[in-house]
Amino acid sequence: MTIRVVVADDQELVRSGFAMILDAQEDIEVVAEVGDGAAAVEAVARLAPDVALLDIRMPVLDGIEACRKISAGGACRTVMLTTFDSDEYVYEALHAGASGFLLKDVRRDDLVHAVRVVAAGESLLAPSVARRLIEEYTAVTGAAARPELSADRLGVLTARERETLLHLGRGRSNAEIAAALLVSEHTVKSHVGNVLAKLGLRDRIQAVICAYETGLIAAGAPSGE
Repeated sequence: MTIRVVVADDQELVRSGFAMILDAQEDIEVVAEVGDGAAAVEAVARLAPDVALLDIRMPVLDGIEACRKISAGGACRTVMLTTFDSDEYVYEALHAGASGFLLKDVRRDDLVHAVRVVAAGESLLAPSVARRLIEEYTAVTGAAARPELSADRLGVLTARERETLLHLGRGRSNAEIAAALLVSEHTVKSHVGNVLAKLGLRDRIQAVICAYETGLIAAGAPSGE
């Protein structure tokens, strides 16, 4: 199956360079190159690609807002690109629904790998890494649980699903969760799927964010708490 990609960056040379690298792969096709966030949202709606590469800083509509609109509008997954190695940007991009995050000086092979991983429905940033970033970011900024993601939202979960979310928030694998809950990995997969579906989360990274922003896990709490 060919992976269809939209590349959005306001720098033409960067945009063209990424497109050229990706188009050279037998299993990847760049279906559009655009220079701003609004054009990226329009291209995704019109062409229904599998992945959108979005620069964070773009005119008209920045990459974070474009990511938020794309994530809310369909199945296209997003990888954020930036020259700024900042925890704040990572946090905001992940909260907007991004499935991956790369610096623009990424190696050719890593760029191609990122697109393939995200197109396959996986997250490019390990949940355990996302957890550390969120802990560091909230500790520095004093960010607290967001009103729209209050603990009341977790009321749709069963007790076991809530436990599962707690373990997801700590960045644990299915095998680790199964050992902690004394159930099979198959059962854990079922619980994880239910958690994501009931809370409207795209992936495990979003589950990590949800666990912190609802207050299920306190920032800075020991991972084994």
